[in-house]
Amino acid sequence: MNPIIQKPRNVIVRTLPENGNFPNAGKRPLVIYDQVLKLPGNHAPDLIETIIESNGWGNAWRWGLYGYHHYHSTAHECLCIYAGSVRVQFGGPGGFAVDAYPGDVVILPAGLTHKNVRNSLGFRTVGCYPKGQSPDMKYGKPAERPAADKAIAAVSLPQLDPIFGKGGELSKQWKMNV
Repeated sequence: MNPIIQKPRNVIVRTLPENGNFPNAGKRPLVIYDQVLKLPGNHAPDLIETIIESNGWGNAWRWGLYGYHHYHSTAHECLCIYAGSVRVQFGGPGGFAVDAYPGDVVILPAGLTHKNVRNSLGFRTVGCYPKGQSPDMKYGKPAERPAADKAIAAVSLPQLDPIFGKGGELSKQWKMNV
């Protein structure tokens, strides 16, 4: 195993129900690995990208997280926090919120609404998607559905967990490689 990957301190698995105009992924839960990456200094984003690419995730970007409710109907998403902290709300208005710190990995199924509620100065994440998937942007507008629901249902499962490859809680929860 890669030396920066460690057993998560905790694994959060949460399925969020539909919330008005936000579909919230249906059967696939949000999976959060708490403190799964032991990040060494300035090279953390490069090391994260090496791990996710080796596990079939790509189209990576480095930045923050939008401060408004949105979701992607055409791709699953993974956020690997490497600097600062962020409070993320999932599921739309009134949804579940969690604080994420360097070393945390958040894996969202297509359709799961998310929003940056607040972040520390210098917050950064490496975001990525399963290879072959590209995200669209949906904002919870009534006109986006039912086309968004059809698109979400058509999004294929990733081949591997972005961190653990063939193992990990994501494989179990999303019934991958079984």
